[in-house]
Amino acid sequence: MNINTYIWFNESCLEAFEYYKTVFGGEFKSLMTYRDGPEDLPVAEEDLDRIMHVSLPIGSSVLMGSDSCSSLGPPRVMGNNFSLCFEADNTEHADDIYRKLSSGGKVIYPMEDAFWGAYYGKLTDKFGINWDIIFSYHQEQ
Repeated sequence: MNINTYIWFNESCLEAFEYYKTVFGGEFKSLMTYRDGPEDLPVAEEDLDRIMHVSLPIGSSVLMGSDSCSSLGPPRVMGNNFSLCFEADNTEHADDIYRKLSSGGKVIYPMEDAFWGAYYGKLTDKFGINWDIIFSYHQEQ
């Protein structure tokens, strides 16, 4: 069980993460563009080479990021361009935390299996904080 930070950028995700890598050291755990996603992902042609997901382990935490893209919503506003990512111990734990945090808040994505092999949901809690709840199936192995 961990809480990590997820940062959204408008077009500078890779540049920012390359910089963070020089500051903190280490190597990317994952780096994928929207082009690397499933063919039916509703992304405009001009956004395909933007970063869909990058992760950089820093100590026992992971800094994660992504570029916004026009077909998936408006550009991010600096200051509200992050979420806390809670890594659950199992799917039941993920459901419980999601249910509690979404009470009085706003559901963005319900908990469900994601194409990248995780159980995932997104919400904004009643205090306006964005949360990603995730259980990675590879944790079970």
